[in-house]
Amino acid sequence: MYTPKQFEMNDPAELTAFMQQYNFAALVTNTADGLTATHLPFMLDSTRGQHGTLIAHLAKPNLQWKHFANGQEALVIFTGPHAYVSPNWYEKPQTNVPTWNYTAVHAYGIPRVMEDPQEIYAMLDQLVVAHEVVYEKPWVMQSAEEHVRRLIGGIVGFEMTITRVEGKAKLSQNRSEADRYHVEQQLAQSHDSLASGTAALMQAQREQTTEVS
Repeated sequence: MYTPKQFEMNDPAELTAFMQQYNFAALVTNTADGLTATHLPFMLDSTRGQHGTLIAHLAKPNLQWKHFANGQEALVIFTGPHAYVSPNWYEKPQTNVPTWNYTAVHAYGIPRVMEDPQEIYAMLDQLVVAHEVVYEKPWVMQSAEEHVRRLIGGIVGFEMTITRVEGKAKLSQNRSEADRYHVEQQLAQSHDSLASGTAALMQAQREQTTEVS
């Protein structure tokens, strides 16, 4: 991923938190027929491997999983908030052009198919618990035990130890302090959750930079 120095995300804790928060990502693999991608919810086990281990599952009819056996490196792309930036928000709009602020993390590794049904069951249960916890009356997988056990045969669980990871947060760091402030304020006022989410990241980065300096 092309990442100028000022946009790099290098803090391991920040990269881990990003993958956990924006965990619906794209799995990209190279096959004999060319590149293939599937969008999946991932979980990250930060205790396994230098950069953690990603865990997910595919529908068995999705034959992408069969290519894991070739041992080739795969890429998982995580994306966070992003937003269009208008030149009108800069102090000198007549000498600038539009751009896009965004955040992304790329994780690389070699996927491995899970063979143990119990391991797959535990993975699904963990995924459900992680996403149901925010609800007043969470749905528990055990309430549909027989149905779940039957459906497990139709999926393929896999895990991927991350061998390298790179992150990019393009949040107007290359602009003047005044321009960054104006962009942040404009995005914060937007009714688009992606735009306001980008503004929140800009604010967090600004506050972190202020603390460091």
